[in-house]
Amino acid sequence: MTLRVAIVGMGGIGNNHGRCYNNHPEAEVVAVCDIVQERSDKAAEAFGCQGFYSVQSLLDSGIAFDAASVTTAGVENGGDHHAPTMQLLDAGYPVLGEKPISNRIDHAEEMVALAKEKSLRYGINLNHRFTPAAALAKEWLLRGRLGEVNMIDMTMWINNPNETSPHFHMRALHPHSLDVMRYFAGADVAQVHAIFKKGKGRKIWSNVQVNLLYENGIIGHLRGSYDGNWGHTSMGGGSYGLETLDVFGSDGRFFLRDACEELIYYPRFEGTTERHENYGGMSHFGETFQTRISHWVDQNLAGVAPDKIDASGADGLHVQRIIEAAIESWDSGQAVSL
Repeated sequence: MTLRVAIVGMGGIGNNHGRCYNNHPEAEVVAVCDIVQERSDKAAEAFGCQGFYSVQSLLDSGIAFDAASVTTAGVENGGDHHAPTMQLLDAGYPVLGEKPISNRIDHAEEMVALAKEKSLRYGINLNHRFTPAAALAKEWLLRGRLGEVNMIDMTMWINNPNETSPHFHMRALHPHSLDVMRYFAGADVAQVHAIFKKGKGRKIWSNVQVNLLYENGIIGHLRGSYDGNWGHTSMGGGSYGLETLDVFGSDGRFFLRDACEELIYYPRFEGTTERHENYGGMSHFGETFQTRISHWVDQNLAGVAPDKIDASGADGLHVQRIIEAAIESWDSGQAVSL
């Protein structure tokens, strides 16, 4: 069986989705779509499929497909997801959307609600959790190797000079970090407190620290920046860079660097430190697109129930609510309850 896929939005990310689908032995790109005709034409040639310039023309064509990726951009990288996602869901197609699910909570709620109403699979490309190292760390948690989890600390930074909106950094980057933290916390966030800072010469809030209280009592802390890449290995620097995650428990701690590159378990009292580099053969963050999209393909082919989709639309909506609560916290100077 082959999952036939249409992709809407043929920028760099859309083409990346296309390559990942075609790398899967049971998936095939059968249609591409972009409102910029040159992009659609170029992608159609590259993937050997039919190209369209609107979602409606794709739907009217009668071309047979089983699921779609929505990789449009827009304001804060999420502004254009709503309309094509609603059209595709309304027509009965499962959708894998790019992050952020939307930079408008009402739009995100509408997409999640429509997918639920139609009993359709709706996923978000929250790909940082789809690494062999993250899976091993989750296994450690579930079998109690860390004991009772007390704190989760995460840092995510890149160098992004984009100045298009005051909270572009928070809304565009931190769906990833907040989703990974929630994945390991195993609970929703109950309370948020945030502090923002504009970097040197910046017009936008390009740095943030967020304190989180999860419903199960775990304490979370996020540090994020669009003014960074300090010491990132790909930049010829030191050991730590793009992404670091520490999870602290009563019996042990694990440290995960750059989503997949290094995973270390530290016992609190007795035992042996366990260290893995490039666990499962994954050596670079860029590979996470393939593992996430392959997982989406596999779940569709297996007929997984819509409410069992990993990194679902509902997951994407929750992290966007955390983001909006962080912004509200900064504006009000108070902690915000969810």
